[in-house]
Amino acid sequence: MLHLLYILAFTVLAFIAVGNLIRNLIMFSFDRERPYPVRSSAGNQGSFGYYAAKKQSIPHPELLDSAGNLIKEPLLVMRSINVEDARQKLDALYESSPGQKIERSEEA
Repeated sequence: MLHLLYILAFTVLAFIAVGNLIRNLIMFSFDRERPYPVRSSAGNQGSFGYYAAKKQSIPHPELLDSAGNLIKEPLLVMRSINVEDARQKLDALYESSPGQKIERSEEA
């Protein structure tokens, strides 16, 4: 009987939690679309709202070089290789792993 009470209590709590999660997601989506007014009072002249600061387009510090200029070249360059080269590299990595040496000594 006590088990059924626990199952019922946790089921009710799960439904409340899922309902709360859905309600919060809906409210956050509405809140994101709502524009916030920029306050400019006498004591608060330098501060802007979140969306006003976002519209100014300040680049991330990792996108700037040491002089502060915006980097134009790509940050990640990938070299394409064929499947056989990738298999050979993975096999070499597997053969050099510490666990592989232990397994070979047990087989002998």
